[in-house]
Amino acid sequence: MKQHRLAAAVALVSLVLAGCDSQTSVELKTPAQKASYGIGLNMGKSLAQEGMDDLDSKAVAQGIEDAVGKKEQKLKDDELVEAFAALQKRAEERMAKMSEESASAGKKFLDENAKKAGVTTTASGLQYEVVKKADGAQPKPTDVVTVHYTGKLTNGTTFDSSVDRGSPIDLPVSGVIPGWVEGLQLMHVGEKYKLYIPSELAYGAQSPSPAIPANSVLVFDLELLAIKDPAKEDATK
Repeated sequence: MKQHRLAAAVALVSLVLAGCDSQTSVELKTPAQKASYGIGLNMGKSLAQEGMDDLDSKAVAQGIEDAVGKKEQKLKDDELVEAFAALQKRAEERMAKMSEESASAGKKFLDENAKKAGVTTTASGLQYEVVKKADGAQPKPTDVVTVHYTGKLTNGTTFDSSVDRGSPIDLPVSGVIPGWVEGLQLMHVGEKYKLYIPSELAYGAQSPSPAIPANSVLVFDLELLAIKDPAKEDATK
């Protein structure tokens, strides 16, 4: 099944390559041309993230040309199956290596971060700093809260931010990643925390987004703005 998905992805990427010797010869004027480029761009990014960044674009274009022109295959089916399997295996090995390196780097980061003044480490491994103190109420697991946040990788790269969007969000305390579930219940309304979340309290090896590598430690600037009142919420319905 993976081999079929890989073959389909390669075919999609090659739509913008077939018959073109370079990017300068590609016209991007019509909706179809633009959509074709978008498909190739998205699939190319996906393949690169999966370790498939060394595909031979000319060979891909040749395969498309032969198929469209109903020419004889230059390789037998069993050769293609073997090639896809080898490529898939190599990509999986690369991703496994990257995942291991990310986990090792995350552990090193947390070990060093734990030594910094103002950083508290809980029994679960969550680390946090109180940036701004307040005396508001603390949320319970059953509550819905309003928060502002900015999420970053340990290298400072922002992957998500309600602050940048200019709009806080409402979310159930028990419906988020474990690091947030624990962190939110430590906070009082009006407080700002910086959370350093180990990968096992975040997304682990199953990243929800290409912007978050597997086994990443996540750093959140988190502000607890309010705890929603269920009674008032029901009254407005």
